[in-house]
Amino acid sequence: MRDLKPAAEADSSSDSSPFLRMWAVTRMTGLGRSTIYRLVAQDKFPSPVRLANRAIGWRRTDLERWTEGRPTVAH
Repeated sequence: MRDLKPAAEADSSSDSSPFLRMWAVTRMTGLGRSTIYRLVAQDKFPSPVRLANRAIGWRRTDLERWTEGRPTVAH
């Protein structure tokens, strides 16, 4: 069966792009799409940037910084 996802999108860990699309952001953060947009509206999550007329993405560095600032649970 033919893989419909482009090779670059098949594995986000192999993608060294400075921008991440929504599917990669949800995978990286574990948050849902609506939660991400709600947090963006509340200025609690990095804002996306326009990549093209109908495409947005998030800067990888902004997401990494946001992730590092999240509280962790100590066991």
